[in-house]
Amino acid sequence: MGKRQVSVTRTVGTTPDKIFELLLDPAKHALIDGSGSVRAARPGGPQRLELGSKFGMEMKIGASYKIDNTVVEFEENRLIAWRHFNGHRWRWALKPVDGGKTEITETFDWSTAKAPYLIGISPFPRKNKDGIEKTLARLAEMFPG
Repeated sequence: MGKRQVSVTRTVGTTPDKIFELLLDPAKHALIDGSGSVRAARPGGPQRLELGSKFGMEMKIGASYKIDNTVVEFEENRLIAWRHFNGHRWRWALKPVDGGKTEITETFDWSTAKAPYLIGISPFPRKNKDGIEKTLARLAEMFPG
């Protein structure tokens, strides 16, 4: 974990392909989001993400807003990351482990942001870490093992 990143890792009771299918479908992101900020995929976007995909989400942190994302890293069933307009990234790394389980690491990375210092002094790194922990707990409930 870098200086301008927060990550959480957890093992869940299913294979990487099952988790990856959830991540590839923006319409399913609200189902797994533990932060409470992801509301829905915006209409007209892709139903399945791939490298270079652009997709929008309906969000709410206090006020409602829309965010556009671009998939910037992609390895089938192993890795996906998308970048927001400000340059910060959300990254998911999946690693198969014994017993048909998956080690998931979700990372909020603001080292690539246009103004990383401002994000670093904001409450977002701490709040995002809490949200990541809740997201991974939600996935563990969906896929007990």
